[in-house]
Amino acid sequence: MTLDWKSIILAVLTLLGGCGWLIDRKKHRQEVESLKADNRQKEMNLSKDYVTEWRTYIADPLQREVNELRQEVAGLRYAIQRISDCPHRSDCPVLDQLQRQPQGEQ
Repeated sequence: MTLDWKSIILAVLTLLGGCGWLIDRKKHRQEVESLKADNRQKEMNLSKDYVTEWRTYIADPLQREVNELRQEVAGLRYAIQRISDCPHRSDCPVLDQLQRQPQGEQ
């Protein structure tokens, strides 16, 4: 049994085709892994952007408003506590109004 040149060429082409298929498969797998990594990175960036925008447009303004309200309430408490020391407390319209308000509206 002798191998003719057609059989040898066919064997070489088959071998090269098989190697090409393996190389393409490995390359495809690398591309898929690269796309997955890119997708994870994009998701992380979107999450960071969302948190940053939420903090900038919602959390920080609310925190500033809460701090301002705390200061105003502290000033109001101080003023109310000082009413008893005021020489004009008998004619004080603010004290009169505070005493007339129902408990739920204070």
